[in-house]
Amino acid sequence: MLELHVQPGAARTEVAGLYGGRLKLRLAARAVDGKANAALIEFIAERLGAARRDVAIESGQAGRAKRVAVRGAKRGPEALYAEGDHERG
Repeated sequence: MLELHVQPGAARTEVAGLYGGRLKLRLAARAVDGKANAALIEFIAERLGAARRDVAIESGQAGRAKRVAVRGAKRGPEALYAEGDHERG
């Protein structure tokens, strides 16, 4: 289970440290027609080595504070950080 603070409409998709005790993610996708949520699921699945169907937004569909469940991940949450992402909180 991941506790996230999501900022849609950013210049690029990346992890941006911590925000209020949650991992902050910036998403290049805008919060229109579910595009930001779809981009969030794709980003998490790709980084953690999980299938998109195994990543689900449990709460916060319409807000910035989200709780995301991940099943079958091949990598741990530290894999969310990639070269070039901001420092780990």
